[in-house]
Amino acid sequence: MSRFWKIVLLVVAILLVAGIGYRVMGGGKKAGGTAMAGGAPGGWGGGGKDRDPVPVTAVPAERRNVPVYVTAQGTVAAYNTVTVSPQVGGELLSVDFKEGQAVKKGDLLARIDPRTFQAQYDQAIASQRQNQALLATAQSNYERSNSDAYRQYVAQTDLTTLRNQVAQYQAAVAAAQATASQSRVQLGYTRIVSPIDGVAGIRAVDPGNVVGAGTALVTLTQLQPIYVLFNLPEQQLDAVRAAQGKGPLEAATLDRAGGAVVNADGKLQVVDNQISATSGTFRLRAEFANADKALWPGQFVNVRMKLDELPDAVVVPAEAVQRSSTGDFVYLIKPDNTVTLRDVVQGGQVDDSHVVISKGLEPGDNVVTEGQFRLKEGVKVNPLQPGQAPPAPTEEQLKAASQKRAAGGNRGGRGPR
Repeated sequence: MSRFWKIVLLVVAILLVAGIGYRVMGGGKKAGGTAMAGGAPGGWGGGGKDRDPVPVTAVPAERRNVPVYVTAQGTVAAYNTVTVSPQVGGELLSVDFKEGQAVKKGDLLARIDPRTFQAQYDQAIASQRQNQALLATAQSNYERSNSDAYRQYVAQTDLTTLRNQVAQYQAAVAAAQATASQSRVQLGYTRIVSPIDGVAGIRAVDPGNVVGAGTALVTLTQLQPIYVLFNLPEQQLDAVRAAQGKGPLEAATLDRAGGAVVNADGKLQVVDNQISATSGTFRLRAEFANADKALWPGQFVNVRMKLDELPDAVVVPAEAVQRSSTGDFVYLIKPDNTVTLRDVVQGGQVDDSHVVISKGLEPGDNVVTEGQFRLKEGVKVNPLQPGQAPPAPTEEQLKAASQKRAAGGNRGGRGPR
C-alpha cells in the first residue's frame, strides 16, 4: 500500500474516534435525561421515594380450623355388575324389560319356551305318584303278613322279602321326588328374573332366537350405592391408616372444572392390602350412596378425602405467596404502609384459593395479593380491599407529574457546549 493511502486511512480513523467521543460526552447525557423523563408520574408507575404510594390489594391473614384433605383421580365402578344369562336352552319367547330401565330384584326380564320342561316336570310327578302307589301296596302286604293272624302261615324268607320291598319303594318314591324337584327348578329357569336392583343395559338377543344356557341377554349394573376406586402415593399410607383408626373417613367427588363438590356422601370402605411396586401407590375404595345418580360406572372423577383438621391455622389467599430461588415469600405491609419481604413456609392447600402458612405470619398481618410486580423492599403502598379501585388522580397530581416530565426533558436535552 502507498504512503498516500496510509495517511488517508489514518485521518479517517482519527475522525471516527473524535465523533464517537463527542457522542459519548454530549449525546449520552441527553439520552440519560430522556430516560429520566420517560418514567410514569407519581403513583402511576413508580415505587421510588419521590413517588406517590403504589396502589395494591391487601388482605389480612386469618385464623381458621382447616381440614386436611388428600386428593386423587378416581374411577367410578358399579356396586354390583351381573351379566344375565339363561340357565336352560330354548326359544326366547319375550324380552320383558326396556333398555336403560331401572329394575328390581325378582322382576321378570325374559321368558324361554317352557313346554319341554313342563312335560318333563309332569312326567316326574307321574313317576312319583306311581312309586307312591307301589309303596302303599308293599306296605299293606308287609303289615298283613307280619300281623299276629298271618305270621304263622308266612315263611320267614317271604316276610323278609316283603320288608325289603317296602324299603325299595320308599327309595323309589324319594328318587321320584328328587326328579320332580329338579324338573320344577328347570321349569322355573324358563322365567329369567333380575337377581339385583339395578339398571338394564342394551340387550344382546332379540325374541325368537334360540338361546343356550350361558348366552348373555343383558348386563345389569347396581348404581345405588356405588364405588369409587382411586390411588394415593405410598408416602400417605401411614396418615390414611392413622386417620382411619379414629373413625370413618369422609370422601367427596369434585367437579373437574371448578373444584365444586358434586357428591359428598362417600365413606372410605377399604384400603388395599398391598402397594404397587410399579407405580408406588396403594389402592382405596370409597362407597357413595349416589342418591341422585350423579356418579356413573366408568366415569373419571376427582376424589377428595378428609384425613384431619388443623385447629387455629394461619390462612392467606394463594396469590399472596410468591416464589423465588430461595423459597416462598410474601409482601407484608408494615404500619407505616411500606412493604417488606417476609419469608414464609406453606403448610398445605386449604382449597382452590387459600393456603396455610405454618411459619412466617401471624393472624392480622396484611399481605399484598395483587400488584406485587411493582413492589420492592421499602416501597410505600396504598392498600386497597379486594375489588376496590384506586382513586383517580387529581388535577394537582396530573399537573405536578407533567411538570416533572418537562423538567426531566429539559435536563436531558442539555449537552456540553
